[in-house]
Amino acid sequence: MAKPAKFAHVVYQTRRYDQMIAWYQDVFEATVVHQDPALAFLTYDDEHHRFAFANLDVLNPGGGDQRGGIGVNHVAYTYADIGDLLATYKRLKAKGITPYWPIHHGPTLSLYYRDPDGNRMEFQVDACSVDDANAYMRSDAFAANPIGVTIDPDDLLARLEGGADPNSLITMPAGPPSAIPDAHGFG
Repeated sequence: MAKPAKFAHVVYQTRRYDQMIAWYQDVFEATVVHQDPALAFLTYDDEHHRFAFANLDVLNPGGGDQRGGIGVNHVAYTYADIGDLLATYKRLKAKGITPYWPIHHGPTLSLYYRDPDGNRMEFQVDACSVDDANAYMRSDAFAANPIGVTIDPDDLLARLEGGADPNSLITMPAGPPSAIPDAHGFG
């Protein structure tokens, strides 16, 4: 059975965007990898981001602070490779547990799940090196689409089981930017 190789990051939703970023910079000596009015990504080590902040004043103006509002949006776990991630997908799907948001963010290929209480988690695999991810997150391409492109995990699984090169499966596909699902908590 495939298990996550490591804890990756946590994403917070906030209406104190600038204060949260400054606090995490001070407390963790974190550096900003990417920041725009809606989203910020920070790291303090060799991970491309350990914290992300979603500015609810931009993403959900006038919204309340109910579940899905202020607080933890999700926690993320990294799998060793695409084979482990897709083996987990297959195992969970056989139990009726499916991701509500399969997406390729660029630096990661990710499957988002909800537990019975509605807590959200991201299971991901790195799609490039940390240096490449940091460069991408500072690029105009990332600024134009910081969310990513929707993917089909069944297609990826079929391709893997059919003998496709695993590296070809983690390449970001072309496509329009994905919408953030309401279940993700931003909208």
